[in-house]
Amino acid sequence: MIPNSYLQIHPEVQAALAQNKPVVALESTIISHGMPWPQNAITAKSVEDEVRKMGAVPATIAIINGKCIVGLSSDEIDYFGQAKDVWKVSLRDMPYVISQQLPGATTVAATMRIASMVGIKLFATGGIGGVHRGAQDSMDISADLTEMAQTNVAIVAAGVKSILDIGLTLEYLETLGIPVVTYQQDEFPSFYSSKSGFKSPLRLDKPQDIAQLIQAKWDLQLAGSVLIANPVPKEFEMDQQAIEKTIQQALAQADAQGVKGKEITPFLLKYIADTTQGESLEANIALIKNNARTAAAIAVALSKL
Repeated sequence: MIPNSYLQIHPEVQAALAQNKPVVALESTIISHGMPWPQNAITAKSVEDEVRKMGAVPATIAIINGKCIVGLSSDEIDYFGQAKDVWKVSLRDMPYVISQQLPGATTVAATMRIASMVGIKLFATGGIGGVHRGAQDSMDISADLTEMAQTNVAIVAAGVKSILDIGLTLEYLETLGIPVVTYQQDEFPSFYSSKSGFKSPLRLDKPQDIAQLIQAKWDLQLAGSVLIANPVPKEFEMDQQAIEKTIQQALAQADAQGVKGKEITPFLLKYIADTTQGESLEANIALIKNNARTAAAIAVALSKL
C-alpha cells in the first residue's frame, strides 16, 4: 500500500476510478522533453481532449513537490511546458526526485508504475523505449521493457521509438513474456511509419478483442503489460527510408557530440524534427492523438468486461 502522502489524485480521476469508469494515463516527458513550448502544452491538452471525446477520463502523470500527481491541471501542464529544470524521471530517479521535492516529468516506466499504484489499466504514449542500436556494446536497454514485464498496465504506442533497434526490442519483449499486438495490420509499425519490415507477433482489429486479451492475461495471473502497437495515421506517416537516413545522421551527430544516457532521445528527436522541417513533429503529434483515441476505446471496452 502506497502512503497517501506520496500521491495526489485529481478529483475527476479519483471519481472515475471509484466508479470503475475508464481512465487513460498519459506521460509528461513529452511535455518537458519531447516538444518546444507552446506546442508541447497545446498537444498535451489536445491529447486529453481526444481521450474525453472517446468516453474516458485522461490522467496526465508527473511529480511535483514530493508527490506523484495523477491528473495534471491546465496550469500544471503549462508549467511543465515552460520550466527548464524538470527532471526526466525513470524508475531509478523516482526516490531522489520525490525526496528532494524536485519537478519531474515521467517516462513510460515511471508513468505506468504510478498509474498502477492507483489502479489505472490503460496508458497512451508516443513510442516505448527499448533496445538501443549498438546495445551489444553499450548495454543500453530502456527500463520501460523491464517495467512492462511486471506492471499490469497495458500500453498503446506507435511501436517502439524508431531510433531504436526494433528487431532486438521485439525479441526482448518475447523473452519477457509481453504480448505484442498490432492494431488493424499485420506489420509492426516503426513510429513515424506504419512499416518496419517486421511482422507483428499478433494482430487484432477491434478494441473489444484487445480488451478481452488484456483481461484474460491478468485473469490468468500473468503479470505485466500488453503492448498495443497502433500505426501512425496514413496521412501523417513519413517515408520509411527517408526517416531512416535522417536517424542515421542523428545517431552520428549524437556520437560525435558524446550525447549519452537519458539525454540521447530528446537530442535525436530534436535533430530529426529540425532536419525534416517539422514534418516529424507533425507526425509525432498525430500519432500521439491517435494512440489516445485507441487507448480510450480499449479502456471503455475493458471497463464493461
